[in-house]
Amino acid sequence: MMTVKRDFYLNSIIQNMWNGDIKVITGIRRCGKSVLLFELFYEYLLSIGVSENHIIKIELDQRRNYKLRNPIALCEYVESIVEKHKEEQFYLFIDEVQLTAKVIDKENGNIEISIYDMLNELKAYKNLDVYVTGSNSKGLSKDIATQFRGRAVQIHVFPFSFSEFYSYTGGDERKALDAYMLYGGMPRTLILPDDKAKKAYLSSLFNELYIKDIVERNGIEREDVLNDILDFLASQISSLSNPTNIANALNSMKSGKVNSTMVANYIRHMIDSFLISTAKRYDVKGKNYFSYPNKYYYVDIGLRNARLNYRQYDPGHIMENIIYNELLRLGYSVDVGVVYERSNGLHKQKEIDFVVNDADKKIYIQSAFQMGTEKKADSELTSLLLTKDFFKKMIIRMDISHSFYDDNGIFHCNLIDFLLGRYELF
Repeated sequence: MMTVKRDFYLNSIIQNMWNGDIKVITGIRRCGKSVLLFELFYEYLLSIGVSENHIIKIELDQRRNYKLRNPIALCEYVESIVEKHKEEQFYLFIDEVQLTAKVIDKENGNIEISIYDMLNELKAYKNLDVYVTGSNSKGLSKDIATQFRGRAVQIHVFPFSFSEFYSYTGGDERKALDAYMLYGGMPRTLILPDDKAKKAYLSSLFNELYIKDIVERNGIEREDVLNDILDFLASQISSLSNPTNIANALNSMKSGKVNSTMVANYIRHMIDSFLISTAKRYDVKGKNYFSYPNKYYYVDIGLRNARLNYRQYDPGHIMENIIYNELLRLGYSVDVGVVYERSNGLHKQKEIDFVVNDADKKIYIQSAFQMGTEKKADSELTSLLLTKDFFKKMIIRMDISHSFYDDNGIFHCNLIDFLLGRYELF
């Protein structure tokens, strides 16, 4: 099997080698974090002359390493190696670090010890460079600044982008995009033999992995409600929603009472597990955020389609989800833009799909599967022109064969060109 090169992430890891920080590689389970660290980066280290016995690999989801889920045992194991050869450099790889447990150190005053304490201790070794992977932000990305005392860098990994997907499949670009829009970029789908196997695999990720993880980690009592929310969000990608609306919708279908607080908590757990993400609404002129409603997107469109058993194949919404993920993957801050149109003495809200920020630079993006009618074209263009500023404006489309600027200075970009990186945003 050909390995998909993930140079975007690999280069980020390489750039942070021996910087004194813990490298925390996050992302949804089965998105390729382990391959990135334990194969691609491992092979890179070997290529620059690092010997195998100077790379300490600990995979905590493997039965042989269960005892190392005790952070004290893990720390002592690593120390037994690096302390013997203080003049030599070692690399430590720990996979699925969220599987470690907190323990009580009875020898030192019954102090509670977590993996953060032990990693901070290991980081003090000048001859050790530490790399960990994790699949839940509740125990990782949200706490990097505090638990790691500001000495950690996060590299967030997504399922395969279309560019990575296409580097493996090759062939006709449009056919490849059609397949990607249906089955997404979870790495294992690329080697499965047929549609039936791909559908079964994506469904099994929910039933055997993601839902169990969320339920067990957060002590969820209403697994049925969790499943209903996952279905609802899958059916509503790119649409505005909020916990109250979702609770009302579920209550209309179920006899058990569901309230907005429960929905908000369950959504937060999904976000912590990197399964979905939230795009907040931003007032372009007023420069402030709205509390609700927000938009919710799945981290992988194949997972979203599998969640609905492929019943709702709406290419416009699917395209928007893919664009959103690509913008996040590239490291940009992404919001939903709100502008106002004055009509009959009233201010009517209009939406810009994405307000993309990179430090002091900004670009407005509309996602338009087709702009075949004058009404549709007017709707997409009006929102962009209402910003009345000089930041770049862009419409990503499926119905054009080449990209161009129109008379308003708005850049119309073919979706495949955008996803394959043929045009730089900034």
